[in-house]
Amino acid sequence: MPRSQSFLFVFIIILASAFMAQAADQVTTESGVIAGAMNADRTVRMFKNIPFAAPPVGDLRWKAPQAALPWKGVRAGDKFGSACLQTNVFGDIYFRDAQPSEDCLNLDIWIPAKASGKIPVILWFYGGGFVAGSASEPRYDGESLAKKGVIVVNSNYRLGAFGFFSHPELTKESGHNASGNYGLLDQVAALQWVVKNIAAFGGDPGNITIAGESAGSFSVCAQMATPLSKGLFQKAIGESGAFFPTRKEGGLSVKPLAETEQFGVKFAESLGAKSLAEMRAKSGDEILQAAAKLNRGFAFGPNIDGYFFPVDPAVTYAQGAQAHVALLAGWNADEGKMSILFNPQKPTAKSFEQQAKDRFGEQAAEFLKLYPAANDQEATLSAEALATDDFIAYSTWKWLNLQVDTGAPVYTYHFEQVPATKPGAMLGPVPASEVGSRHAGEIEYVFQTLKSVNVPWTDGDFKVSDAMSSYWVNFAKNGNPNGKGLPEWPPYAKADGFQVMRLSAANLKAAAEPNRDRYLFLDAQIAKDKNPVGASH
Repeated sequence: MPRSQSFLFVFIIILASAFMAQAADQVTTESGVIAGAMNADRTVRMFKNIPFAAPPVGDLRWKAPQAALPWKGVRAGDKFGSACLQTNVFGDIYFRDAQPSEDCLNLDIWIPAKASGKIPVILWFYGGGFVAGSASEPRYDGESLAKKGVIVVNSNYRLGAFGFFSHPELTKESGHNASGNYGLLDQVAALQWVVKNIAAFGGDPGNITIAGESAGSFSVCAQMATPLSKGLFQKAIGESGAFFPTRKEGGLSVKPLAETEQFGVKFAESLGAKSLAEMRAKSGDEILQAAAKLNRGFAFGPNIDGYFFPVDPAVTYAQGAQAHVALLAGWNADEGKMSILFNPQKPTAKSFEQQAKDRFGEQAAEFLKLYPAANDQEATLSAEALATDDFIAYSTWKWLNLQVDTGAPVYTYHFEQVPATKPGAMLGPVPASEVGSRHAGEIEYVFQTLKSVNVPWTDGDFKVSDAMSSYWVNFAKNGNPNGKGLPEWPPYAKADGFQVMRLSAANLKAAAEPNRDRYLFLDAQIAKDKNPVGASH
């Protein structure tokens, strides 16, 4: 071939490759064409700030999410969209997006560039107590998981007063005789969007795993309970939390509609609003700041609205009416330790024994066998254990056990690795070893985003992170976390002695469930008090 023809041939190949790359980075959704970008080593395609619903502003504030507005031309998807309106509640949540806004119903997608066939999908709901969080947080970056063969979708949802405000006028106008739970309805809309659109990105709409941590885990529990999400997903992952409080006044519990409506009326009156129209006329910041004065915004949360939650989700699960899907869930060893560690009023043997009598009455002696307090040091350890159980451990344990009853595959973990901490950060001068395996400490391990936090990680941390991310990806692919090169993770089942996977560099293996007797005791007390959670296992 003459040299001139050779150059022409190479030039045509280059042009064709460029055209194919450009075409591959543009995807047509039901609302329009979105252009993505490649990561640094060109192994992952990324599409950011895709609207999955119309902006919930103006007359759409406090309404169920509406269909996304169509756009013309090619929409740029190389930058993150806005987080939903929130204040700096926790101090350790960092965004990579624009300033928080009410116009926040967007999602981000990470896709393995070389995967073939229909790719399994993980749809992630962030944590933050239903008052904070964003899909753009660095710790939730989906790049590493995508490299292992799944599509990761991170979705925003409305928070605080914008996501969970309830009012009689809202109930009347809804068409469902319900109000509140807009944040949870946003999640349903995101899930519906994924089912309708993910095939265009190479994803499998018949192999979707919903997942989340803390409030995100509560959200997964909720989506398994609501009839609105029925049949839209096939698997579920929950990290720390579900709607089964040990006490009615504790945890992220759901409240009756009538109660939240009346609270909403009082909140509106505190802003000088005598009608829903006047509330919608208020600026977002005015509502945000007023809500922040009410227990930092935690006064607003999910309710039993009769629509998203036809009944208390605990009742749904007790009746076995939840989604019978494979579930991988667990919690961290020291979820509630910080509440004791940072409390200036330290427990003593005497005070803890009195607490046991006040709470459990005639069962106090039995309680103290499980949470001993022979001396002040032991009382502190037991107080930390009880704080963990009340906060997260029991609720997640109950969720797992009720799912086992359905016959669906269930896998349980106990995260025991102690994450490093940054001096002067949220934990202040307290060393990581003293804080332990804290709440939310596992997130960077799951997403393999340890380097998003500048702390002295060890080889052991990276070992645990690689194993956890592989387990999570395997589960999303097959409904089973096991795979080549990983310690065997048996199902969580009575026949196998309720085995859990212990996740730490020093002890990465399955073992009998720790502290089961504690959860059975708490469960029996709840059943005795006629709590709708149901009888013990």
